[in-house]
Amino acid sequence: SNALAEILVGRGARFPGLWAMDKEANPTDDPAVLFTDPVGSLLPVGGVDHGHKGYGLALMLEGLTQGLSGHGRAEMPTRWGASVLVQVIDPAAFAGSDEFMHETSWLTSLCRDAAPRPGVDRVRVPGDHARERRADAVAEGLQPDPSTLDALRQWASVLGV
Repeated sequence: SNALAEILVGRGARFPGLWAMDKEANPTDDPAVLFTDPVGSLLPVGGVDHGHKGYGLALMLEGLTQGLSGHGRAEMPTRWGASVLVQVIDPAAFAGSDEFMHETSWLTSLCRDAAPRPGVDRVRVPGDHARERRADAVAEGLQPDPSTLDALRQWASVLGV
């Protein structure tokens, strides 16, 4: 994401792989290409080798968010923009909440119980890391990245706060 890229640029670090393309469409690990003129781009999930699946997902999400809202990149092709799709599904309208929880709990347990790849302590499901970070933040306070603190200090100085 651009937020990660900003942090990496602030640290003078790079993506761990060829996650971006520069303005000439060359794959690169340099996050700074996302802030050039003309701007580079993030590659889809899977990068150059397997990015076709992420490309399809990206197109589907663009269609659901910007297409259904009727506002998006077509109106501002040179600016970054975000549209949102909120879809609410009530499990009670289908098999029921208990059945939904039973099926999804079984699936997440199956994932968490899977053997992790070498060098990884455990398999997580989406949301696990965020819950852990939130619990840590509640217990110990926020630990912002140093480059974020530097940017906040600069704005605090400009704004006199």
